[in-house]
Amino acid sequence: MAEEEEKKQRVKKGPKGAEADSSPEALAKAEARAAKKAEKKAGGKAGEKGGDKKEGKRPAPHREEPAAPPIEVENYVPRLLDTYRTAVAPALQKRFSYKSAMQVPRLVKITLNVGLGEATQNPKLLDAAAEEIARMSGQKPVIQKSKKAIANFRLRENQRIGVTVTLRRQRMWEFLDRLVNVALPRVRDFRGVSSRAFDGRGNYTLGVREQIIFPEVDYDKVEKIRGLNISIVTTAQTDEEGLALLTGLGMPFRT
Repeated sequence: MAEEEEKKQRVKKGPKGAEADSSPEALAKAEARAAKKAEKKAGGKAGEKGGDKKEGKRPAPHREEPAAPPIEVENYVPRLLDTYRTAVAPALQKRFSYKSAMQVPRLVKITLNVGLGEATQNPKLLDAAAEEIARMSGQKPVIQKSKKAIANFRLRENQRIGVTVTLRRQRMWEFLDRLVNVALPRVRDFRGVSSRAFDGRGNYTLGVREQIIFPEVDYDKVEKIRGLNISIVTTAQTDEEGLALLTGLGMPFRT
């Protein structure tokens, strides 16, 4: 009797205040519900302790990709430079009886220069000349400025009046190859270049009257025909050695 009274005292009221069923089955169901709620609360607290991280796919483990094999780039040698090393240099050493291979004359640099006095009145001519020189040489030129003012020429100090570019190493050899084998043969009534344009120290200067002899220059885009100076600097000590060097490289001297 005492146990039944205790069970009756444990009867809980519903949400509306109505008394719940006091049968053993109803009590068992109530205890099961209470146990489930306790489990849910315990699980929620454990989740809070674990952190507020969002559920998602775990990132794949980082795998280092094998390094690509190095690309083997062969050293490019211009055709004219190869000719110089294999044929011209041995011939010069034998002809002038050099004791060391370092005494054999060789090219140092090639300079292209365009002077434009008209640029004082029309600066756009200088930009066009710079673009043409860049196409001929494959290298960006430098704008030259006047060092002093000359009133008779309407020239002010530090005014842009010319374009120049200096070629060395591979670009020098490539330009000389194009000059000798492509550009000069396109000159109208070409009979060769003069052999008297040496400066006494083995350096040679060549004047070109028209820039359109170079195939890199588009004739349709040329605003004005203009000339340029080409200076070839060598290590030759005399004009005879310089002449022999350029002749071996294919320069078509006038006979």
